[in-house]
Amino acid sequence: MIDENSILATINSPDDLKKLKVEQLPELSSEIAQYIKYVVKENGGHYSSPLGVVDLAIAMHYVFDSPEDRLIWDVGHQAYAHKILTGRRDSFSTLRTKDGTSGFLKRVESEHDIFGAGHASTAISAGVGVAEALKLRGDDKSHVVAIVGDGAMTGGLSYEGLNNLGSRNLKMTVILNDNKMSISPSVGSLSKYLTRIVTNPIYNRIRDDVWKATGLLPIGTNTARKFLKSIEEGLKSFLTPGMIFEELGLRYFGPIDGHDHDSMINVFQAVKAYPYPTLVHILTKKGHGAQEAELDSLQYYSMPGKGKNKTSTAPDYSKVFGKVAVEMAARYDNVVAITAAMEVGTGLSDFVKAYPDRYYDVGLAEEHAVTFAAGLAVEGVLPIVAIYSTFSQRAFDQVMHDIALQNLPVIFCLDRGGVVGPDGPTHHGVFDLALFRSIPGVTVCAPKDGNELRDLMFSAVDYNCPVVIRYPKAGSISFNESGEPAAIVKGSWEVLREGGQLAILATGSMVAVAQAAAEILAEDHDLAARVVNARFIKPLDESMLDELAAEGLPIVTAEEGLLAGGFGSGVQEYYNLAGKRMAIGHVAIADEFTEHGTRDELLNIAGLTKDDIVQKCLAVCDEPVTVAK
Repeated sequence: MIDENSILATINSPDDLKKLKVEQLPELSSEIAQYIKYVVKENGGHYSSPLGVVDLAIAMHYVFDSPEDRLIWDVGHQAYAHKILTGRRDSFSTLRTKDGTSGFLKRVESEHDIFGAGHASTAISAGVGVAEALKLRGDDKSHVVAIVGDGAMTGGLSYEGLNNLGSRNLKMTVILNDNKMSISPSVGSLSKYLTRIVTNPIYNRIRDDVWKATGLLPIGTNTARKFLKSIEEGLKSFLTPGMIFEELGLRYFGPIDGHDHDSMINVFQAVKAYPYPTLVHILTKKGHGAQEAELDSLQYYSMPGKGKNKTSTAPDYSKVFGKVAVEMAARYDNVVAITAAMEVGTGLSDFVKAYPDRYYDVGLAEEHAVTFAAGLAVEGVLPIVAIYSTFSQRAFDQVMHDIALQNLPVIFCLDRGGVVGPDGPTHHGVFDLALFRSIPGVTVCAPKDGNELRDLMFSAVDYNCPVVIRYPKAGSISFNESGEPAAIVKGSWEVLREGGQLAILATGSMVAVAQAAAEILAEDHDLAARVVNARFIKPLDESMLDELAAEGLPIVTAEEGLLAGGFGSGVQEYYNLAGKRMAIGHVAIADEFTEHGTRDELLNIAGLTKDDIVQKCLAVCDEPVTVAK
């Protein structure tokens, strides 16, 4: 894919980039963009966002000296060009494949990946820590740069970091990659003129000299300084959106055209020499260089890759969720939907069209989304909070303190529960069952198919407590578009297949796998396995557990989640506390982070296949069983 006569073929490190003339950079940018497009279309991955920052990545590496200068990326999928420029040009073709290059920042992958990033809004806080550490050890040469973009400035942690940065004398720059997902002022000749002025060393020297001179005045020092400051602040607030950052203690530069190498290089050279906190406001266009992505950056936010189109006839769980949310809003006037910058990903687009006044997108701010939902619930509104499972971790305290402690009826629908494939460890939703199971008063459940997702969502209305419903990034197996919801008693399980020799307790996505395993056990091993749809992780169906104990059946639990603290642990704890010794085996994810690969590859590695369940069942059937009466 890479032409051996191209400029890109000569770039093996940032040092090679610095050897180029500025006039060559646009051609290099085009070559990198073409390479990213090719790889993403082949392997899948984020598309419009990384294309939008190719020019920015080139300009930064042209000026700053990574890894001596610490470049810390927020929202790691921005960093595709960064990876290509820092020694991973050839391996980039393995993007998001098993044992290949990660789609996000990863410290073990390169010395240029200073801080791992998959979730948003972390770069500024991490950067402040890095800059402070450099200061403590007397390093006054290295510069810290936090690149924040793709909506990360809507997260509260970014402002906590800015607030702390502004109060410290640190050699650090925040680059606000504004791609219309955060602040979006226009770029005009006046703004460019202002930028040239405020980055000019003569201007800054005169500014500092005048400021010092006013301190020598015998009278009126404060008055003179306030007057000078008011003139500068008034002019900048009128012409730019940077006043908020200046008030927080950061020197503001911008806005800058993020596709103009000359402008960016000039500004970066200026801030690199500046010894105090600065913020550079860069305007980029998502999908830059790809017409389809420029016209619809949301549609081309990511691509599935070749051969990865779904084959299931049933709609994905996210689509089912969106349809059911609309049905609930039609039936209940107090139902609203909340998401954190994930309207399309969570399946809420139809809800937005049908009930725009009852839909809230709070930006990349899961903590706010949850406490906002709590405030709504206090006044009788029934919020449905749609968040990816991995991002719900960020709001754990809010669920505990603001929702559960007050027993507020809020329905959490967690998409992408379990392993999610190529996005890797930052995005796998394998911790949710263990996390939310630990909170008193929270009902945690997982549907076996799309029809049961509808049943659980409608039933949750009557539970009058916090409810967490999680489901995978996968087809919903079965869904009746015109079906009616059936009431499910809280904490009740169902037997899907009778069997008197052992019991498989499966939850969520593992129910279908357990049924397939039961077929193999019957046909190949003459074992009759009872398959139970354990759709409630909390509360457990204690009456069914007691029945199994009375029968003395060996048990295997199956879940697409962490074993430690998860569903299987809950079953084990129940029997231990009751003093009942049972033969129990567990099929679950081990106590370790799961890397990236296809969903099928990861399920196989994690031991979550029908064959794994079969082997576990055979093992527990060989164990001696003692039933405590």
